[in-house]
Amino acid sequence: MTDHPHRKPAVGDGQDKGADVQAMFAAIAPRYDLLNRVLSLGVDQTWRHAGAAEALAKAPRRVLDIATGTGDFALMLKRRAPYAQVTGSDFVPEMLSIAQSKGRAAGLDITWQEGDALALPYPDASFDAVTCTFGFRNFSDYARGLAEMYRVLAPGGRLVILEFPPPADNLFGRVYRLYFQQVLPRIGALVSGDSSAYTYLPESVLAFPEPVKLLDMMRGAGFSPRYRSLSGGIAGLWVGDKR
Repeated sequence: MTDHPHRKPAVGDGQDKGADVQAMFAAIAPRYDLLNRVLSLGVDQTWRHAGAAEALAKAPRRVLDIATGTGDFALMLKRRAPYAQVTGSDFVPEMLSIAQSKGRAAGLDITWQEGDALALPYPDASFDAVTCTFGFRNFSDYARGLAEMYRVLAPGGRLVILEFPPPADNLFGRVYRLYFQQVLPRIGALVSGDSSAYTYLPESVLAFPEPVKLLDMMRGAGFSPRYRSLSGGIAGLWVGDKR
């Protein structure tokens, strides 16, 4: 969920954005889980449970968690569906190393693989469910990412994206935007000890497509999608079934 720039990436810079995001997450990896809990007051776990329920609704046997980070969501999926073969994929080795350690400590058999979400190293129709929690906004090409997700899903498979939509244009949205842009970066800096922390998070959220726009992009990729607002719109859940 959290982001911590040592080099501040410009949203939408294609390949440069990917390299900067990779370096940014490599730097924050050791404090990633703590900052998630602190900055969300634990609410992110509630959002993840909602996402897991959608992902596992069809009892998938093969599940891919893209941009798995330190593996929290992949571990949650495996705990809730021990029958499933769960794969966690990420392009940041430092994150995957922590995920592997957590998986071993929990005694959960999960496959951890380094991979680029825009060029997934899997054959067509390899998975029954694909998930991406708080990582999709970091993709340098949303359409390409959706196309790859569609490609590796089996017919009838399900995609679940959990993300931060841009704050709504109402009183709550304006208050949240103020918190997001002014307060949250200071909390991130205090916890992480880095004065430049958490400027990328609000920038990436404000640049993210509106929920309706992302639904249109999912339809364009071939999905039958729907959207669910979480916690008054702070987070959002996009669910798409492969036609």
